[in-house]
Formats: sequence, structure tokens, C-alpha cells
Amino acid sequence: MKKNLVVLGFAVLTLAGCKQFKKGPGDLQYIIHEDKEGATVKEGDFLAIHFIQKTEEDSILTSTYDTERVALIPQQKAAFKGDIYDGLAMLSEGDSATFKISIDSMVAKGMPKPTNTKGKHMLFTIKLEKVIPKGKLTDPEFQAKVEQFYKAEIEKAKNKEAGNISGYISSHDLKPTVTASGLQYVIKKQGTGPKAAVGDTVKLDYTGMFLSGKAFDSSIKAIAQKANIYNAQRPYEPMKVAAGLNGTIPGFDEALLLFPKGTKATIIIPSKLAYGEQGNQGIPPYMPIVFDIEVVDIIKAKPGSAPAQPMQIPGMPQQ
Repeated sequence: MKKNLVVLGFAVLTLAGCKQFKKGPGDLQYIIHEDKEGATVKEGDFLAIHFIQKTEEDSILTSTYDTERVALIPQQKAAFKGDIYDGLAMLSEGDSATFKISIDSMVAKGMPKPTNTKGKHMLFTIKLEKVIPKGKLTDPEFQAKVEQFYKAEIEKAKNKEAGNISGYISSHDLKPTVTASGLQYVIKKQGTGPKAAVGDTVKLDYTGMFLSGKAFDSSIKAIAQKANIYNAQRPYEPMKVAAGLNGTIPGFDEALLLFPKGTKATIIIPSKLAYGEQGNQGIPPYMPIVFDIEVVDIIKAKPGSAPAQPMQIPGMPQQ
């Protein structure tokens, strides 16, 4: 494919709406920002990409930069002419581009219609970081190369975690208290009264975030809507959870025992006290996370009564 060279810093790729899109396969429209030498992507290749998904109203829905982790995907046959895989097939390793995908074409293929846009397109700004070509490799040979790359990415994340936490604390000018486990917290408003004991029910509002500040879950409707993570199928109200009974991830469980009613705090949870080397539900391996919490109430346990269980909310920090 002939591609025009439009060399831009990736920091300004989201300004693609100011450039003129070109016609691609089907209803696909595209802008090539950076064009590197090399073979274009083939079906069956393994790709590592950074991407930003936006609406035509310029609202960011998803960004891999929030977690500083590439998305790992196999190149597939297009589900419809002009889908994102047709766009990726234009690229070679190191290229970057923005693609407009027709929402009507997506819906025609049985994909859900987005409710957070009135536009006709979804926009994807993509940086193709790595291609592992399938070529003539046997399946075991190809899988070995993919696993080697994946393990290297995990190791990089593991080695960077402590520095990322330190950078977050420094950039926000925080002076956290550090517990013996490695949990860190900053009290924004000191509550009064006794702290929760093991088995007591803590009622609290929370917002979970990556170090980038991007929220991945919240019990507060307005925050969820602003962060484009609103789910109409779930209630937005303070969560009730038994303290100290391993109903949540270890760092969150520990925090439930630290604060009296009325406390507002930020807790910084290293991955060893969160989702560790495996990750979970959109949280990558070795990913530290941050929670803003407010303790609404502490309900003392009655002798012989069953402790409250955490609400089953998508994204809620369950073990």
C-alpha cells in the first residue's frame, strides 16, 4: 500500500480530527501519522498496540496509556469490510494511524450500538509497537515467540512498579503513611469514633483508579458517568463489606480496619496487595491501584450474626 508520510509526535495523534481522512476499504476512513519501513500486518500475526478509542464528540472511551500497557491481539480476518482489522492490515511495525469505523457497519454485524455517542463513527488512534509474524512458523514455534514476548512485557511491568508508585506519590506531593504490608494511605478528612473491628460491616463510597488517574470503577454515579464507566445495570450507592474477612483484595481489606466513620482517604495499593502477577478484570499484572474512599458508617457485628458480604459489582475489588 502507498502511504503518505505524516510524521507527528504521538502526543498529538488525538488531534487527528483536524487532518483530512482518506477512504479505505468499505466505510473505513484513515490518516497515517507515521510510516515505517517493513512488511504490513498479515492475518495470523501477533500484534502489540497502544490505542485510544474515542467518540466523534472527542470523548475518550478506552486508552492503553492509562495502564501504560500494550494491548496484545492476533490479527484476524475482518468481520466486515472496513473494520479495525482492515485498518491494522495497512500498518507495519512502528506505524501509527487514526481510523474511523462505521458504527452502522458494526451494528449490522451484531455488535452493540454505543449509547455514549450520537456520531456515526468510532475513532481509534493506534501505535503498532510490535509485530510477531506468523509466516511459516509452526504453531508451537509461533506460540513460543508470543509467550517470550508476553513474559518480557510482564517482567518490565514488575521492574517498573516501585518506580511508578514513587512517581505517583511525588507528582501528587503526597506524604503517605506506610503500613507493614506496604499499603500506603493519606487521610484527607479525619473521621471520629472507633475503627472497624474484624467482622464489622463498613459502609463506604469508593472510586478505584490507575496511577494515571483514570477511574476503572466507582460507587458514585456522577464519577462513573464522567469517566465513561457508567453501567445502568448496577446500583450506585455506598458498598457494604465485612472488614478483615478477606472479602476483597488484601490491601482494600486491610484499609477497612484503619479508618473511623467520616474518614476520607486515598489508599495506594501495590500489586502484591491487589491482583498481583495475574491481574484481573481489566487490571493488568503488576498494576498498582489507587482508591479514594469515604467511610459512611461502621456497623458493629452482633454476636452470632453473619457478616455482610460485598455487593457483586463489576470492577469492585473482590479477591
